[in-house]
Amino acid sequence: MTFVVTDNCIKCKYTDCVEVCPVDCFYEGPNFLVIHPDECIDCALCEPECPATAIFSEDEIPEDMQEFTELNADLAEVWPNITEKKEALEDSEEWDGVPDKLQYLER
Repeated sequence: MTFVVTDNCIKCKYTDCVEVCPVDCFYEGPNFLVIHPDECIDCALCEPECPATAIFSEDEIPEDMQEFTELNADLAEVWPNITEKKEALEDSEEWDGVPDKLQYLER
């Protein structure tokens, strides 16, 4: 099983989760992070670290966000690995909690 980054990370991109990952399975896009499903060891350390509550265990993803499982897998193959915490996006606090942000995902 793996953990999956979902909708609320888009346009926030907090990286607190990256810092605690023991296997460096996070990958970074312009305004979103993803978890590589083949590298995630299901340790659950990242989930409580996410200020945006955007990370879910694969079997606990909300029904309306199921597409993020495949999206994480696909984007982790093309985006660069991130292993250190960075500053969140400039307007992340304004975007935190805004619903239906998939349309704003930058690839």
